Amino acid sequence: MFNIMQEMNQSADHTPMEGTGEGSEAAKTDPTYERIHHLAAGNAVVVFTVSGCCMCHVVKQLLFGLGVGPTIVELDRHKAGGKIHDALRQLAGDEGRQAVPAVFVAGKFLGGVENVMACHINGTLVPLLKDAGALWL
Repeated sequence: MFNIMQEMNQSADHTPMEGTGEGSEAAKTDPTYERIHHLAAGNAVVVFTVSGCCMCHVVKQLLFGLGVGPTIVELDRHKAGGKIHDALRQLAGDEGRQAVPAVFVAGKFLGGVENVMACHINGTLVPLLKDAGALWL
């Protein structure tokens, strides 16, 4: 998992994002990144999705099936959805990875459907969710 404030300042190849500089205050004060950070830090699990996205549906159903009630942000129905989606694309990194679903656990960027499923299969997802306070079992 990645710390959202560190990841916001870096692109996929870990070079500073254009116009921000490594660890700069510019990215930290960008309203879009602040909104993402605020949502991620204020909720045990946050899932950024687009309605009608089948992979988003898969992640949401997995979390619901485990007994998690994530905060879900449907980007196509959010007034700042386009800007948030662009920021999530930068977090997702390389071109082969989709920006949504984007899952945050305990304020940290876990990743998309591939990372969530990998954590589920290797047995690390439930402990992450428990540590975040999203599961009580």
